[in-house]
Formats: sequence, structure tokens, C-alpha cells
Amino acid sequence: MTTLKWDFTRANDLYSLPFMELMFEAQTVHRQHFEQNEMELCTLLSIKTGACPEDCAYCPQSGHFETGLAKENLLTVETVLEEAKRAKANGATRFCMGAAWRHPPKKQFPKVLEMIAGVKKMGMEACVTLGTLDEQQAKALHEAGLDYYNHNLDTSPDYYQEIITTRTYQERLDTLQHVRAAGINVCCGGIIGMGETREDRIELLVQLANLPTPPESVPINRLVPVKGTPLEKVEVIDNIEFIRTIATARLMMPASMIRLSAGRDTMSEEMHALCYMAGANSIFYGERLLTSQNAETDQDLKLLEKLGMHAKSRCQSAEVA
Repeated sequence: MTTLKWDFTRANDLYSLPFMELMFEAQTVHRQHFEQNEMELCTLLSIKTGACPEDCAYCPQSGHFETGLAKENLLTVETVLEEAKRAKANGATRFCMGAAWRHPPKKQFPKVLEMIAGVKKMGMEACVTLGTLDEQQAKALHEAGLDYYNHNLDTSPDYYQEIITTRTYQERLDTLQHVRAAGINVCCGGIIGMGETREDRIELLVQLANLPTPPESVPINRLVPVKGTPLEKVEVIDNIEFIRTIATARLMMPASMIRLSAGRDTMSEEMHALCYMAGANSIFYGERLLTSQNAETDQDLKLLEKLGMHAKSRCQSAEVA
């Protein structure tokens, strides 16, 4: 019988520590595994937008909701590679591509493989999020040179049914298993502030930390309420509660990159700084994330300079052709 590394009680004990103690513990662990003043810059591009058959309650790209989002077909390989080239020139070391699919269509999949190969030739890390995968698709992505596959669990198993009904939690876990078996790094996290309880946030972290191998990248999104979605009027999560989630993620997954993802445009400089102190060492960098606004690139760079931090200057797994 397999003994899980983390259970709810142990994770809750960490999450519930006095805030200053939690921050100290998280920063201490962070320094043991990472260069303390280094920040990974990742750029995210929507390569196919809207008309998604899934009913994720937070997502403006869902075909189930009227959000006013214009539908777009899959971008050309040339367009995507031009965006990747621009991202690299701006300092990004990882280029992430997202498509609003339930799973990759057979006809479009070869184009995505071309995009991945092109990004790799530039000497950048390549990441995609395309929905659910089968074993053969995961293997093909690996052969194309993919470094990371993003597939979030989003929330706890208990709260999941309140957010999504068109895809099961187990289907998400199955895709992660296919990705891992194919030799691709896993990028997997969740969204905070969807009306879930603290217990749900803790259980999400337990699920992530107890994967057979913890994700190499853990994106933590702060919900961006979108008009027309079921979560458009959800109460905004408390800032300190969000930072607690970052710090606990760092303690439970000490060797993972913890990424501040969606919702950063609503965060002050001071909140960014506390998240970095709590162990966040990666950000999505660029004015737009799929369909939502993001902090401006100049603003990010100025804050890093103000804090005495610097952008990560090299990729760990990308190879220059």
C-alpha cells in the first residue's frame, strides 16, 4: 500500500501557521533549492481562441457562455514563431502556447508539432496546453521536443464539480500520467478565488504534491472574473490568503517552480514582492495571457530591479539547434 507524502492535516498545519512564520519557513526552503533573487520569465500565447466545448465556469473561451469573445482559428505556424521570437527578444526563456480545445484535433495537431519544433530551434523552452491527451499524442509531443505540458487540476476534487462538468478530475489525472510517461515535464496548478473554501485550496495543494512526481512547474492563478461566466460576481479572495497559498505550495513542493499566473494585473507591487518572498519564482510575462490582461513588461522589469532581482538568463532544458 502506497503511503502518501502529504495528508490534509499536515498541509493544514503549514497553511495555518502565523503569517510571518509561514513566510520565513517558505523563504528558507526556497533558498535551499533556488537562487533567491532569480525570476523565470514565461510568455503565453493563445494559438486558438474561443468556442471550447468545455464548461469551465471561469473561462471566457467556453462555448457555453456569452462573453463577447471573438472566436479565432488556429494561428499559422509563421505567426506563432514571430510571437516567440518577440518574446525571446523581450527576455522570456519559455514560450507557452494554449489552444481552446477539449483535445487536439487530428487535422490541426501536426501544425502544433511544427510550432514546438520552431520554438525549440530558437533556444527557448516550449510548453503547450491543448486539453486532454492520449498516449500517442503525448509521445508525439515529446518527439517534437516539447519541454512542458500544462494541464491544471484547477481546484480540489470535492469542489471541482461546482466548476466543471464536461471533464472529470480523473481525466485530468490520466492526461498528466500520459505526459509523465512520455518523458515530458509537467506544468500543473490551479485557480484560487473561485468561491472555494480554504480547505479546498489546501486539498488542491495536497493533490499536486502527492502526484507520483510533483509538477516541475506549478502555476497559481488568481481568478479573473469575466462578465458572462458563472463566476463573474464571485467575491475577490483576500490578498493574505492568496499569499498563504503561494507559501504553502513552496513548502509542499520545494523543488518546483511556483508561477504567478493570471490575475497579476490586480496585484500591487507590494503584493508581488510578498509572493516572491513566499517562494514564487516564475511569472507569466507579457501584456496578455490567452484572453486576459496581464501586468506590463516594463512594469515587471522595473519591479524586479527595484527588488534587486533579475530575470533568469538561460533555459534548463532547451537546446539551441
